[in-house]
Amino acid sequence: MAGLALGLYVVYLALAFGWQSWAQWRATGSTGFRGIHGRVGSLEWLGGALFVLSLLLGIAAPALQLAGLLAPIALLDGQVGHVLGAVLAAGGIAGTLAAQRAMGASWRIGVDQGESTALVTDGLFALVRNPIFTAMVTTGAGLALLAPNVLAVVAFVALVAAIEIQVRVVEEPYLLRTHGSVYAEYALRSGRFVPGLGRLS
Repeated sequence: MAGLALGLYVVYLALAFGWQSWAQWRATGSTGFRGIHGRVGSLEWLGGALFVLSLLLGIAAPALQLAGLLAPIALLDGQVGHVLGAVLAAGGIAGTLAAQRAMGASWRIGVDQGESTALVTDGLFALVRNPIFTAMVTTGAGLALLAPNVLAVVAFVALVAAIEIQVRVVEEPYLLRTHGSVYAEYALRSGRFVPGLGRLS
């Protein structure tokens, strides 16, 4: 299943980052890429660095397993895990693309503190405030189950940590400053990653 994991990962990166950035540029004149910000060693910088690390390790894990340089974790390497992994990865990729499309011109990778975009609160965003990140974690879990080696697990943990830092330390304070009571009221009724959980009080 490492071959499937590698193929899905390449497709995922090409669509969720490559194609989406190109489509954003065609529609708005900007790729939406804002990069890693913050002082080196700060939480903001760490979140960005962990995200890049998770992507690099995530694609290396199935490639190294496919080459016979990494062995799968026996406890996770079975038919049930592989089927579940394929379902989660496919669903996560589809969810990522759907949530990116729902953001429209407001889609960004990273945050520019001086920039203000429209706050999207309908569709998938009515259920959770961060459906793209929810879908990315789902994709990461599925890919890790398809090629369940130590590096894949580290990549998944790095992804979750990066997203938690990005949302809690960077994006939520930025959105509260930028959109004020409108975001505060929205965050009262919608969960952070899962419906009903992580609502701001």
